[in-house]
Amino acid sequence: MVIPQEPVINDWYRDSQGSTMKVVAFDTHDQMVEVQLFDGDITEYDLDTWYQLGVTEIPAPEDWSGPFDDLVADDFGNTEQPMHPIDWNGPADEMELED
Repeated sequence: MVIPQEPVINDWYRDSQGSTMKVVAFDTHDQMVEVQLFDGDITEYDLDTWYQLGVTEIPAPEDWSGPFDDLVADDFGNTEQPMHPIDWNGPADEMELED
């Protein structure tokens, strides 16, 4: 038996069908839950339907690219080398320091 999960904004859930979703809004007055599915689609459920989905809370996915199905590996930048702050340039890098 699945214990009904109260929707919490910005928390991630998986329903009984395996769909991953993030709650983006919860209107307690109208009893409506708005979610963004991992593939980027936005949908909303009334609270009764939300409870019937059999959702369980999960950690946020590590792969943030789910909603962006048209990305290719080059869009992620150089994935071979990790970026370190020393690699980043900022406006202050161009300034000459006075002694």
